[in-house]
Order: sequence, then structure tokens, then C-alpha cells
Amino acid sequence: MEARDHELKKDLAATLQARGELGPEYEPALIDSFLEKVEQRLDTTMDRQVRRHLAEQQVTAARPHRPERSPAGTGAGMGAGMDAVAGFGERFGFGIVSLVLAVPLSAIGVANAGIEGLVVAWMGIVGVNAVHAARNGGLFRQRERGRERKGGRERRPASEWQD
Repeated sequence: MEARDHELKKDLAATLQARGELGPEYEPALIDSFLEKVEQRLDTTMDRQVRRHLAEQQVTAARPHRPERSPAGTGAGMGAGMDAVAGFGERFGFGIVSLVLAVPLSAIGVANAGIEGLVVAWMGIVGVNAVHAARNGGLFRQRERGRERKGGRERRPASEWQD
């Protein structure tokens, strides 16, 4: 934007200099010429903004609509399959971040408080992960939700040795 302002100032200075050299009889033509340049710049700016706005609308319209996530543990709603995929990505990402942060937290805990610091650091890491897992429907409820979607309890053979 600053470069355009600089160009506009240069054009204005050139117009004023030309007015001084040519005299007042050319003033209307010089003003019209300068205003035409300003109008062209405004049109260019407006066209760019309109194109950007239309592109944003097209991108928004092209994105698939993601229905609201159902409450954790219900498995209800049209987005239940998408919830499983999104939930897996969220859990996986959270687990990776936890492991990455566990290394420096462990080192800080050991350096400052010895083995007690290490235990406290890992209790915090485990606690945060447990709260995150409980918030997203529990650790063991995934298996139950899978059975509900299949229409009942899974039947497993009692033993592989039985006929």
C-alpha cells in the first residue's frame, strides 16, 4: 500500500509541476487526468478486493460441511463416522505432543528434585492424558461403541481349539 501511495504522490507532484509550467488554461485537463489515474487505482483495488472475497466464498462453499460433533460417547448423529476419524487425529496428536513434552519435563524434574521430580512430572503427564481421554469418551468406551454400531455383541469363539 505504501508503494501505491508513493506513486500517487509522485503523480500529484508531476501534475502540479505541469500546471505551473503550462499555466491555468490547462488546469481542467490536468485535474481530469490526475482524477482518472486515481479512479483507475480505486477500480483496481476494488476489483482485487471483490475477487478475494469471491474466492473466499468459493473456498467456503467448496469445503464439505462438517456437522456438529455428537456428545462424547453417544456415537449418534450423522457425523458419527467423521467423529471417529477426527477423534483419532485429535487423540493421536495429543499423544505425540505429550511424548515430545515428556522428555524436557522429565529432565527438568530430575535436575531440580531428583527421582521425586521425575515421578511428579510423569504423574502430571499421565493425569493430563487421563483427563483428555475421559473428556473424549473414556479409554474403554471405544470398543463398546464399535459393538453398538455393528448391532449387538460380537460373537467370538470360546477357543481356537474347539471344533
